[in-house]
Amino acid sequence: MKVICDSHIPFLKGVLEPYCEVVYVPGRDISPATVKDADALIVRTRTKCDSALLKGSKVRFIATATIGYDHIDTAWCRANSIEWTNAPGCNSWSVQQYMGSLLITMARRFGFECRQKTLGIVGVGNVGSKVARLAALLGFRVLLCDPPRARREGGSGFVELDRIISESDIISCHVPLTTQGEDATYHLIDSNVLSRMNSSQILINTSRGEVVDCQALMLALEKGSLKAASLDVWENEPDIDNRLLELLFSGTPHIAGYSADGKAAGTMMCVQALGRFFDLPCKEWEVQDMPFPSQPLEFTIDTKDRKPQDVLAEAILHTYNVMDDDTALRKDILSFEKQRSEYPVRREFPAFAVTPLNDDTGRATVFLREAGFYISE
Repeated sequence: MKVICDSHIPFLKGVLEPYCEVVYVPGRDISPATVKDADALIVRTRTKCDSALLKGSKVRFIATATIGYDHIDTAWCRANSIEWTNAPGCNSWSVQQYMGSLLITMARRFGFECRQKTLGIVGVGNVGSKVARLAALLGFRVLLCDPPRARREGGSGFVELDRIISESDIISCHVPLTTQGEDATYHLIDSNVLSRMNSSQILINTSRGEVVDCQALMLALEKGSLKAASLDVWENEPDIDNRLLELLFSGTPHIAGYSADGKAAGTMMCVQALGRFFDLPCKEWEVQDMPFPSQPLEFTIDTKDRKPQDVLAEAILHTYNVMDDDTALRKDILSFEKQRSEYPVRREFPAFAVTPLNDDTGRATVFLREAGFYISE
């Protein structure tokens, strides 16, 4: 059998070769001619899997190493007996880390304490749930908006988008991209929503670029209708608007979920799913020998006379500083894709061992452990 793989999916090369013919192609270059005689594809968001790509091919199975699957025409695949799978939750810890770094940086830059602010989270799946948990540890009052979950589970614990808009100091989007139905998220944040926000509010989007009407956001920022906005995802990426980037608090090249751990999880889920579908001996394959980041994986923090939220903030910024990625994008906006494909090693909280010094009450240790850090005694 033959498998076409996006050449930028990490940890994949050499894994399937004992069982299949494997061809590696950059995601954007995967074409009808490439897939014509393939049995399976392993892709990312850069490959649109629809009739234009797949019609007349032998493809029976598609795995995407991403949470989102809006690049797969699922209805067409179903109608043409092509199985597909995504990697739900694979990078949720990574986005949590990204959001923690961003929220702490905003608090320091704008001079507020997290406990003074309300964070409204729109979309409370694998990612939104983890972001909510970390934000609560940092001290935020958290509001949750997820209409599909509210209908399934009952309204308790969830609020409407109107309340998110009226009560939140910071609104963060963590929804899938959908274009139809009562919960469609295409341009969920449009000129109407932005007109109801005010100059003390902040908008963050790490979900999909099209969830926010970027032209409307640019106009709102130019008019001073919002305090600030941060984007990791963009309409028309990688061809992003430099004018919009200049107006943002931070802008990054769709890397919120780009921790090495998140990438490894996505690749593992794809390989295992392919193994199950074709009955190959890789149903339980796992990534070995994770790479090391530039910062030490073991570190100490003196907790004496400090709030546990401040200790947690220091630990988060030790693992990742979101403004490094913002600086890189502003320096060379045209290298958006290169920055993604050559992204430096970032490890998630559980990879780090923290030694809290002078934590007589044990509260800082509890906060660090709750966030996912390994505690060295």
